[in-house]
Amino acid sequence: MNTSLIPSKSPPVRTPAKSAPSHPGYDVKLLFPVLFLVGIGIVMVYSASSALALKKFGAASYFLKKQAIFAMLGMIVLVICRHVPLKLIQQSAYPLLILSFIFLIAIQIPGLGYRVGGAVRWIRFGAFSFQPSEFTRFALVVYLAYSMSKKQDKLEDFYIGFLPHFLLLGMLAILIMLQPDFGSVVILGLVTWTMMFVGGVKVRHLLLSLLISMPIVLMFLVSAEYRLQRLISFWDPWQYATDGGYQIIHSLMAFGTGGIWGAGIGNGYQKLFYLPEPHTDFIFSVVGEELGLAGVVIILGLYGLILFRGIKIATDARDLFASFLAVGLTAAIGLQVCVNMGVALALLPTKGLTLPFLSYGGTSLLLNMASAGVLMNIEAKNDA
Repeated sequence: MNTSLIPSKSPPVRTPAKSAPSHPGYDVKLLFPVLFLVGIGIVMVYSASSALALKKFGAASYFLKKQAIFAMLGMIVLVICRHVPLKLIQQSAYPLLILSFIFLIAIQIPGLGYRVGGAVRWIRFGAFSFQPSEFTRFALVVYLAYSMSKKQDKLEDFYIGFLPHFLLLGMLAILIMLQPDFGSVVILGLVTWTMMFVGGVKVRHLLLSLLISMPIVLMFLVSAEYRLQRLISFWDPWQYATDGGYQIIHSLMAFGTGGIWGAGIGNGYQKLFYLPEPHTDFIFSVVGEELGLAGVVIILGLYGLILFRGIKIATDARDLFASFLAVGLTAAIGLQVCVNMGVALALLPTKGLTLPFLSYGGTSLLLNMASAGVLMNIEAKNDA
């Protein structure tokens, strides 16, 4: 039984009128929420990080300036990805994947890998730092879209549709676990599973992947005391208020004090050295405190528009590669949003993941802007 949500053959090509030019513009329905979120993110990064930046760097606007630069570079990346031929993106599947392996291996080389908080997740070149796991997520989506579109008629075959993709995920996961970065591995696994399910890989094969993965995940969780403590404290954070439950408690306190309309931008209290990583992993908590329920609803609405538009672009795509690519990019953004917000609201155990378009971080912002540009590129081809 084929569970594919995408036709096994390329959909018929719609013939435009002879005088109709190719679509020259941008998908406003996607561009608007992306730019709105980036704008809100710049403001909230400054509000969340000013006290920390002043203490650490002697300049309250340190993170603001860097995030503004990342946003401008992100716009350039978005424009490039909007106009680059999709055929070129398809042909770059293997080069991007190879680069991912090179970056993930290079991060373990002393002098290149940059350690922060006990984890080596960045490669540093002078003043520039780069997070390979973010690049790997984008590269994996491109490769899976290419591979699955080529094997569409054989995706139900265990040795063709499932095993090669599962083994590739396993190799990437091992390299990322060495950093360690469990959150990124979770997102990679969920994105891969989603793309294979949509593509038509047999459900029993996908369930097999869960049975194989769960014992490995559990072994990894209990292999380090701090990860085990996070898992235990997730069930009752108030019992571990000074260690494993500290982050969750202060995140909930931020939402609780925000009320409906919030304390106002800049007036939050938990960001003042109570809430860890307020400008990255827990920026949603700062939003909840300073913009209140109203701000949270607006943020959720903007993400909803992005996800809805991404799904629409995927279903309207003219060829399988473009459709799979849109599915993967949309899933990657949506899953990261769900995990980050789930952690901030104490619905999931604590993981170090940024909130797309909002959190501070150059690599994350650039690659999410690239994803938005590629989605607009696919949409433009749909309307051409």
